[in-house]
Amino acid sequence: MRVTSYDPPMSEKNPQITAYLKTFCGWSEGVRAIMRKYDLEFTEKDIIKNPAFRWEMEQKTGQPLSPCVEVDGEMLPDVSGEEVEAYLQEKGLVKASETEPDAPIDSSCSPEQHAKQAQADAEAMGQPGKIVFLD
Repeated sequence: MRVTSYDPPMSEKNPQITAYLKTFCGWSEGVRAIMRKYDLEFTEKDIIKNPAFRWEMEQKTGQPLSPCVEVDGEMLPDVSGEEVEAYLQEKGLVKASETEPDAPIDSSCSPEQHAKQAQADAEAMGQPGKIVFLD
């Protein structure tokens, strides 16, 4: 009896992806844009809405910066969407595509994103419509 290993084509591989992201963040939106570009299923853990996810991320990475993306058990700490895309291609999990992502994949938060985050923080503190500044 002859046994051979089977390596499925890229289209059949479904990586397990968990992304530790912020609600309103340019870097986090860049990671989401890559997931949308390649139609990848992933678990999003919002480290702003759920502080336990931030703690989990920091325990796994040994650092506090986000976004962090875990792909099949390998952690990519403090990455951009551009870096996630390069990793997925290098590992053969996605095939290079000329399709443009629907959001910038290598940029920080815009002033609008900062305003949305401040609004969300104020609402979470029970003060809708009021911007809260922290020292």
